[in-house]
This record gives sequence, C-alpha cells and structure tokens, in this order.
Amino acid sequence: MASIKEIALMLDDLLSDTSIPKNIRKALSDAKERLTSNDEDNVKLSAAIYLVESISDDINMPSHARMQIWSILGELESIKQK
Repeated sequence: MASIKEIALMLDDLLSDTSIPKNIRKALSDAKERLTSNDEDNVKLSAAIYLVESISDDINMPSHARMQIWSILGELESIKQK
C-alpha cells in the first residue's frame, strides 16, 4: 500500500503530462494540495478522493491517465479504510 507522499508523487507524474487536459490537471493539482495540507488525515483523504473521483470519468481524459487515476483512487481508499 502506498503512503500519502507516494500518492502525491503519482499525482505529480500526471500533472507533468501535457496530454491531459487542463481542467483535469487542475483537479489533480487541487487533490495534491489537499493531500499535502496540514488537515487531519481523514479530511485530507476524503477531499482528495472527492476531487479525483469528480474527473475520473471525464471523456477527454487519455486512457493511460484514466488507469493511473483509478490506481490513485484505489490507494487513497485503502489508506482511508485503515
């Protein structure tokens, strides 16, 4: 299972991918910002999950990015359940 820091690095990979539309990168950037905030872990994770889920079905997203986003969502959910 990944840590919050590892998930932030996974988000960085997506943020640097210029084939991903700006609106999706904005949501990913916001999710990373929430994950690295000083909030309680449960609050950070819930906010990040909400933001990433909101763009997970965007029709403009390249398929390789969709797979990475689903992976990130899975990791976030598994950390939250602990």
